[in-house]
Amino acid sequence: MDIQGRKLIKIATAGSVDDGKSTLIGRLLYDTHSLTTDKIEAIERSSKQRGYDYLDFSLATDGLVAEREQGITIDVAHIYFNTDKTNFIVADTPGHVEYTRNMVTGASTSQVAVILIDARKGVIEQTYRHFFISNLLRISHVVVAINKMDLVGYEEDVYLKIKSDFDALVAKSNFREDQITFIPVSALKGENVTRKSEHMPWYVGNTLLDHLEVLEPEDLQESTAARFPIQLVIRPKTEAFHDFRGFSGKLYGNKLNVGDRVTVLPSGNESTIKSIHFFDQELESAAPGSSIVLTLTDEVDCSRGDMIVKTGEAPKSEKSISATVCQVNSKALKVGGKYILQHGINRVLAKVDQIESRIHTDFSGTEETDQLKLNDIGRVHFRLSKPIHFDSYHQSKSNGAFILIDEGSFDTVSVGFIE
Repeated sequence: MDIQGRKLIKIATAGSVDDGKSTLIGRLLYDTHSLTTDKIEAIERSSKQRGYDYLDFSLATDGLVAEREQGITIDVAHIYFNTDKTNFIVADTPGHVEYTRNMVTGASTSQVAVILIDARKGVIEQTYRHFFISNLLRISHVVVAINKMDLVGYEEDVYLKIKSDFDALVAKSNFREDQITFIPVSALKGENVTRKSEHMPWYVGNTLLDHLEVLEPEDLQESTAARFPIQLVIRPKTEAFHDFRGFSGKLYGNKLNVGDRVTVLPSGNESTIKSIHFFDQELESAAPGSSIVLTLTDEVDCSRGDMIVKTGEAPKSEKSISATVCQVNSKALKVGGKYILQHGINRVLAKVDQIESRIHTDFSGTEETDQLKLNDIGRVHFRLSKPIHFDSYHQSKSNGAFILIDEGSFDTVSVGFIE
């Protein structure tokens, strides 16, 4: 919940060229009155200049000059809109193969993915890639928006054929069927986006916006062991708080309560949570996603980069890891390469011990390789200079992800998901 009591839903969009992704987002912005008057006037003026007999809502999102010129989405843009019940953050990600890294970046913090499919084209290679990344990043819910239904006569058979083809794709993954919703839409005409379509009476489900509003953030969050990486040790050293020693950070995974028995890593020292502070409030319990300050009953050695966990729920602590890696830099990842691995706020030296395979994003399998190039996804084994305290990405998205940094340029070269 935000400070106004509304829900917050984070969405990533994905679609191939001309699937209408930008138009769909623009339609949502327009219908929820999230566009300023001058923006609407600019859309009306530009649409008229181009000779359109409709409003080109894609102009609401294609902010870069290069995007407007090409009519495609190049970079990730974060777009905000809200209703009376919900605040939405949309990561508008590119659909092109060469921008795979951008989609991984945009989708990494999202709870919901909206995958667009052109009703005329059906499930294509890019659809496979978009769903593969959604599956890889463990996005909690996928909406398959079958767009441009107006161009196929709003035929139910077209919708059912695409749904069947997508279901066959889902069967190749470990994604649950109940995590996927299919909605036939026409973003240009506004059918089933924010209002029910009279042209598709055979569809009895919610509109896209109604469906997104039904989702509950609690159902979209991962439920796993509590992880509290320490960002800062707070010592006010004032008369009012002379002996105060708190540990600030963001809580992931599960809630923590006053009185919980906890362990500090890497020391292994144990203590009990004495108090939980949130700004000027003192809480009995902290929910996942909260930025809080903890105090402990014992004077244990804690510093920035340490992690507080519930006793008996410690993560793995090892000097070697296997991970699925997406290459985001033009400099290839090769066996023997040395990097800085950043896991949370901690950095360790890492060496590429083995590149097991390159993964085909159409779910067709893997192939052997000795390097990963830009936008490649593969399985890699690393040796580390010292242990990190991690969970598998499947168990904990927050504690199972990392980035690789080039030692010389300090550029990010890869993002990884620990297996």
